[in-house]
Amino acid sequence: MKKILTALMALTLMLSALCPAFAEPQEELVLRVYNWQDYINDGTDEDGRKVARSVMELWEQDYEERTGQRVRIQYDTFETNETMLNTLRTGKTQYDLVCPSDYIIQKMLIETEKGDAGETNIAIEKYDLSKMPNYTANVSPYISDLFARYGWSEYAVGYMWGSVGIMYDPETVKLEDVSTWDFLWNTDYKKKATCKDTSRDAYVIGLLKVYGDELKANRAAYDAGEIDGPELQRRAHEIANRTDDESIAKVEAALKDMKDNLYGFEVDSGKTDIVSGKIAANVCWSGDAVYALDLAEEEDDKYLEFVVPEEGSTIWFDGWVMPKGANVELAQDFVNFMCDPAIAAMNQDFIGYTSVIAGDDIFDLVLDWYDEEDGDIEYDLSYFFGGTLSPDRLTDGKAIVRTSERRRQLMTQYPDIDTTYRCGIMEDFGDQNDKVLAAWSNVKGTNLPVWVYILAIAVIVAAAAAIVVISGSSKRKKKR
Repeated sequence: MKKILTALMALTLMLSALCPAFAEPQEELVLRVYNWQDYINDGTDEDGRKVARSVMELWEQDYEERTGQRVRIQYDTFETNETMLNTLRTGKTQYDLVCPSDYIIQKMLIETEKGDAGETNIAIEKYDLSKMPNYTANVSPYISDLFARYGWSEYAVGYMWGSVGIMYDPETVKLEDVSTWDFLWNTDYKKKATCKDTSRDAYVIGLLKVYGDELKANRAAYDAGEIDGPELQRRAHEIANRTDDESIAKVEAALKDMKDNLYGFEVDSGKTDIVSGKIAANVCWSGDAVYALDLAEEEDDKYLEFVVPEEGSTIWFDGWVMPKGANVELAQDFVNFMCDPAIAAMNQDFIGYTSVIAGDDIFDLVLDWYDEEDGDIEYDLSYFFGGTLSPDRLTDGKAIVRTSERRRQLMTQYPDIDTTYRCGIMEDFGDQNDKVLAAWSNVKGTNLPVWVYILAIAVIVAAAAAIVVISGSSKRKKKR
């Protein structure tokens, strides 16, 4: 009898090893991701209805098929970089991946180098790029070069990128007027434009105004062949990050004048206000401009345009970083999956912003959106797609998209190389950040009578009561 029991036990162990059905159930892995709202393909349509599997569900299936291990994504969202940063600092939730913007990535790198992660909880882990073949093979060489130049390559993997410029209605705004940041101070357009209600973006616009002559002189030197593109960009970058006391004072004065000329500051309403005709121009990020250009054309047959003023502007990035203590292996696997050009194309198509990934699938998407057989403009995107495309995607060795439209969606998503040279990258303002914030507070501040504040408090209390009553009765409309 003992021999029979021993044999049965041996057989059970053997079957357990050979067949998952006889094995102990494996514990489910969890990848904790913290990302911007509406910033990933979640498989829904424009009305929020589930119509397909999200890229997260696709990765979960792919991972299990490759490894035999079940995995689940815990996905949370934030609305601002500062909200995300404060959440990490509390230490209440440990995330494996977060998606901050450029200056926050820099702040995290500084904290990492200081080695005080225990106090701030924003230090980050290094990537092992040997385990990121999709990224290394398909990231745009332009983006890769920038990440290397600013020391981000080991700690961040790019996600989306774009520029800051002015979206405008060409029926009411002249191109020559909006081609300079002076436009925001131009009294011919008083109360017809809005600007982003963020201290950093507004501050840089003030710098571009204050040092406009210097920026134009730098561009003239580039046009004359006296300096090359990278040097022009280095100079633009330096000016876009000036935070000495004199610059802060000059910018504050300039922004106060600009405020008097604007329709107002806005957070997210500019792209719809310009479509409705409430305003004629809006300072915005390129991704929001693409959304508004699409919306205006589809709903009102209105053709808006987007321009980066001649002085220059800023290029922004959002990227994946791994907070200290993250499950590095799992996080890298997910990011590598996201960098597959086919998956990156799904995200770009859903979000409307521009992926840092190049490759055939992304280029095919661009061709599908914008290429015109009879277009009279050969728009060369080799600087972005170079080295990532199959030979059959190339025209005389170049990544050519034929178009008949300037300053529209194609050129908004993919500025030409000369435009990128005029754009710097915003850095963390470091010890001067409080002074910049104080200057912004002075710009936004108004001296109102006491009764106005009392009335405002009463309105807020009444609104809060109303929200309690109707809580849950409405759903935020999904953006593209």
